[in-house]
Amino acid sequence: MATRWGICSAGKISHDFTVALKSLPPEDHQVVAVAARKLEDAQEFAKKHSISRAYGDYEELARDPDIDVVYVGVIHPYHLKTCLLFTNAKKNVLCEKPLGMNSKEVQEILASAKMNDVFFMEAVWTRFFPASVEIRRLLAQGDVGEVKVVRSEFGVPVTSVARTVQKELGGGAMLDLGIYCLQFICMVYNGEKPESIQAMGVCLETGVDETVAVTLKFSKNRMAVFTSSMALQMPNDAVIVGTKGTIKIPEHMWCPTSLVVNGKETQYPVPEPYLPINFLNSTGMRYEAEEVRQCLLKGLKESAVMSHADSRLLAEVEDEIRRQVGVVYSQDCQ
Repeated sequence: MATRWGICSAGKISHDFTVALKSLPPEDHQVVAVAARKLEDAQEFAKKHSISRAYGDYEELARDPDIDVVYVGVIHPYHLKTCLLFTNAKKNVLCEKPLGMNSKEVQEILASAKMNDVFFMEAVWTRFFPASVEIRRLLAQGDVGEVKVVRSEFGVPVTSVARTVQKELGGGAMLDLGIYCLQFICMVYNGEKPESIQAMGVCLETGVDETVAVTLKFSKNRMAVFTSSMALQMPNDAVIVGTKGTIKIPEHMWCPTSLVVNGKETQYPVPEPYLPINFLNSTGMRYEAEEVRQCLLKGLKESAVMSHADSRLLAEVEDEIRRQVGVVYSQDCQ
């Protein structure tokens, strides 16, 4: 039986996610409803994607009995309220990253999911790409020996996009882009909490971080460093250096389609979209969607690949980085 999806928000990322779902077998995944804050937006989205039901508010979607899981694609300052709406309605949820504005919000969301006994996952899509699966396999096998250093960077000039620079819209490089570098490092070091965090950054007049540089030290003298910027185009690569070799994502580290292992490159292409998409390699969201389906079929409440503990760790480290850089959101003061 197909996993029946409800889409919450009719924005760009929800469009791409729905296109990605259509790259999977229809007997496995179906979109049955979409909700937006304006009914006409939901209706337009439904028409474009051949979805039978369109709702003009999220509460209607939460009440729909024919939905197995909701994809939450609203911007992150609204994640807390929106996720609680669905978890309290006993709906399984896949929520876009970053899960919350801070670790307090993340804890509240995850606690609600647990209390309501529903599946919940933060949509860190990178972890489910075939290239990422291969990285974890190589590390588990010890192909590059003991990992000593991880380096990652993600920078794209997006300061012209209001959402990225306005504090009330959750702007800032760390939560929007840096989270990809951080999650990569946390994945490589198997969810271990860093022993020390040193962060420096440059902030805009709006009070959000434009560029951050972070050094992390883990147990056994293992290091990681990442740089993230929403003002500069960076190479956007990632490197894992071990005692016996290296693994490199040569480009697009947040949606990787190639891997260089000890100098040998392998390609992992994503499917072509059936409609134009807004973001690079967006059909790669199919992998996280399939992970959700497999977890639901097994009766799991979280994914081992992107667990609740992983989400908590990301939020805690992000909080400390923002504290050192001097970025404070209104949600931090509540």
